[in-house]
Amino acid sequence: MKKMLKSMLAVTALCAISAQAQADTIRIGIEGAYPPFNAVDASGKLYGFDVDIANALCEKMQAQCVLVAQDWDGIIPALMARKFDAIVSSMVDTEERSRRVDFTEPYYRTRLAVAVPNDSKLTGTSADELKDSVIGAQSSSTQGMYAEDVYGKAGADVRLYPTPDEAGTDLISGRLDAIVHDKFPLLEWLEKKQRRLLQAAG
Repeated sequence: MKKMLKSMLAVTALCAISAQAQADTIRIGIEGAYPPFNAVDASGKLYGFDVDIANALCEKMQAQCVLVAQDWDGIIPALMARKFDAIVSSMVDTEERSRRVDFTEPYYRTRLAVAVPNDSKLTGTSADELKDSVIGAQSSSTQGMYAEDVYGKAGADVRLYPTPDEAGTDLISGRLDAIVHDKFPLLEWLEKKQRRLLQAAG
């Protein structure tokens, strides 16, 4: 799980994308709900680090590109259905995903972290410390996989959500004891919500 904690994040790309760049418009799938890496502003425009990476790739290839917002749960099925040609959305290269899509080298690395309410009695992030907790994470994500594999197997009640924001809402409302998320998006959320960060061990 230490490898997962390092979260080697990569662009998922089709093998033929470079050749296609010369002739067609390339459609790039981005989640749009994972700030600061990808999000949608009030006008409906995608922005964030993943968006900057996608635009830089298209500029390098001298290609015309269109960014397509896609819910995370369906992002790989949408790629397989050719709704778009590639994914640039902070996706970790896992064994299961690699059986379906090809990955480039990682373009950044992050770690997992755990957040709890300010008045929580929890002081650590080990499986033993959280074994009696209700923990939230995003479904179809490495955070969710980690929560289920580590905390769930230790006895925690792990609940999965379509987006990290929905898990965060339940944490604030008291329906969760903790949430598991990638460090940098979690830090941004914490800054907005003024919650306390517990760095995941590993």
